[in-house]
Amino acid sequence: MTRNERLTASLDGDFVVFLIGARINKPWRVDKWLPVARAMPRMLKELAQQPELGLLHAEMWFSRTLILVQYWRSMDQLMAYAKSKEREHLPAWRDFNRAVGTDGSVGIWHETYAASPGSHENIYVNMPPFGLGKAGTLHKAVGRRQSAGGRLQPADAPAPAEVEESTV
Repeated sequence: MTRNERLTASLDGDFVVFLIGARINKPWRVDKWLPVARAMPRMLKELAQQPELGLLHAEMWFSRTLILVQYWRSMDQLMAYAKSKEREHLPAWRDFNRAVGTDGSVGIWHETYAASPGSHENIYVNMPPFGLGKAGTLHKAVGRRQSAGGRLQPADAPAPAEVEESTV
């Protein structure tokens, strides 16, 4: 449901933003890209059923390039999931390397970012809960939260002094 207001999200402590995706380079090679496209929903289902693994929230978009934005509680939990022989990821990664490898039919990528208090900010205007707003807590973007600079300040920092507009 769209919230017609200015909102910002917070998440206590450190967290990880993990971007992962695939690009279908040869659309006619369904035998190559369909298994890749089917693997991620299995992983997301597993992670949703076991929140102790550390995934806080994920958003996915499909087109020729697939992209998934994930929010994790910690880097250790993300790495443990990626390396676990008992989880969905490692077998899917091995299958990709056997079936596709570097043949060019499907591209895959990921980027991993560690975030800590004061290192990130966000704004959502006229949006349904989204991204970090679903992983964390939404707040009205007022007071300190009204500007990007204010949102970057740690919660325990003194309030910024108001600056009067120059009349010159």
